[in-house]
Amino acid sequence: MKKIITISREFGSGGRTIGKHLAEELGVPCYDSEIIEKVAIESGFAEEYVQEKGEHTHPSLLYSLFTNRTIYTGPTNEDKIWIIQCKVIKELAEKGPCVIVGRCADYILRNRDDVMKVFIYGDVEARAKRIVEVYGEKDDAPVKRIKDKDKRRAAYYQHYTDMNWGASRNYHVCLDSSFIGIDECVKILKDIALNAD
Repeated sequence: MKKIITISREFGSGGRTIGKHLAEELGVPCYDSEIIEKVAIESGFAEEYVQEKGEHTHPSLLYSLFTNRTIYTGPTNEDKIWIIQCKVIKELAEKGPCVIVGRCADYILRNRDDVMKVFIYGDVEARAKRIVEVYGEKDDAPVKRIKDKDKRRAAYYQHYTDMNWGASRNYHVCLDSSFIGIDECVKILKDIALNAD
């Protein structure tokens, strides 16, 4: 069995839900908000701040990434959070089998041979429907919100990993949850995790 399963996901694809259900099926912990809590404690930043800065770029950083106008003035708060986040994720992986949702865990644990890296994606209209019905998002312009959030995740991933977020070659398994369904994704991933060499 692959000990560590990392779940990267498009916003609204149900990746967090898939990760939690998969962890339950495998009888292992699922780390998501726990990472935010640990990073907040170690960094001294508020959990809400860590949640936002630990996975998404600030608009000004996004601008500088695409215009090549970054002026280095020392580590940003985002950089400090990244360093602590890497430490926390590596420590959690050392504790034993688990599922880790988001936070660039696929990249952070890239040198381990007991990791299965997963990317969950889906049709944008299905994801828009999901964030309104399941997440309680307002139904005004959900597609725009999804595209904005995915754009920021991609920029953050690119900035800290120098790799393309969502590119299939970066993952072992990529699943379209809008086509396959949440429960079937869990079954597929459980079967692969238990039978992978």
